[in-house]
Amino acid sequence: MRLTEVRRPHSAEVLGRREMIGEERLIGLNHDAPPVWRGCPCVEDCTLTASTPSGGFELNELVGDCPRCNAGQVTFDVLAATPTKFEYRWKRYFEGFGVCRRCLRSTIFILGQRNIEDNSLFERGFPLDGRRSLDHVVQIEGYVSIKDMGAEAPPEYVDPEIEKVFREGATAVAVQCWNAAGAMFRACVDLATRPLLPSEDEEGGPNRRIRRDLGLRLPWLFENGRLPRDLEGLSHCIREDGNDGAHQGTLTKIDAEDLLDFTRALLERLYTQPERLRLAEIRRLERRGGGG
Repeated sequence: MRLTEVRRPHSAEVLGRREMIGEERLIGLNHDAPPVWRGCPCVEDCTLTASTPSGGFELNELVGDCPRCNAGQVTFDVLAATPTKFEYRWKRYFEGFGVCRRCLRSTIFILGQRNIEDNSLFERGFPLDGRRSLDHVVQIEGYVSIKDMGAEAPPEYVDPEIEKVFREGATAVAVQCWNAAGAMFRACVDLATRPLLPSEDEEGGPNRRIRRDLGLRLPWLFENGRLPRDLEGLSHCIREDGNDGAHQGTLTKIDAEDLLDFTRALLERLYTQPERLRLAEIRRLERRGGGG
C-alpha cells in the first residue's frame, strides 16, 4: 500500500489566542473510499490521516463563505456528502460536510447540482473522487443551522407559494420566533382562502372589508359553507391572535402552536385530502382498465 504525502497550512486556538502552527503533514492511504479525516489539528506534531481514492491523495475542494469564522471565499475540504432531494427531473441536492482551511471548523453545506449536463458524474452518488474542483459541478445554496432544527414540513400537494410561506413559519417556530411564525401562518391562511371567495360582481358576496380582512373573511366562509364547519373552532386563533397579537408583538409559544395546528389542518383539508382522493381514483381506474 503506497503512502502519499501532502501539506496544508492551518491554524488553531491555543490558550484563547490564534496561533499559526505551521504546516502539518497529512498522510493519505490509497483506498477506494472518500476521505475521512482522523487526528487532532490543534497540537504540534499531531498527524491527520485520511483514507482516499485509489490513484493517490486528492482533496475535494469547494470555495465559499465560512459561517464559522466569517471568512469570505475561503477553501473547504469536503469530506462526505449525502443526497437529500431531487427536483426538475435532473437537479440533485446534497448535504456536504466541509472543513474550512482557515479556522479548521466544520460546516454542513446544502449543495445543488449546477448543470443538467453533469448527470453522469452523479450516477453513483456525490463525486468525491478528487479529480475536479467541486465548484464546477455544485453550488452552495445554504448551510444547515438552527433554522433547520425540527422544522415541520408542509402538508403534501399545497401550492408552491403557500408551501414556501409555511416553511418560513415552521422555521420561525423552530427558532422560537413566535410573532414571526404567527405572521407567516396568517399569510398562509390568507393565500389559501382568497380563492374561496366568489367574484366581486356575484350577488350576495362579501363586501370589500370582509374580502380584505382575514379575521372577517373566515366567519363569512364558514357561514356560507365554503369552509368545513369542523375547522371553525381552530380558526379562532387566527381571528384573535392573527389580528391582534402578531401586530402587537405579544404572541407566545402556545399561540404560535395553535396557529400552526389550524394552518396545517386547513391546508390538508383544502389541498392534501382532495389530491389524495384524486390520485386514488386514478389508481382505481387504472386497475379496472388493466383488469378488464
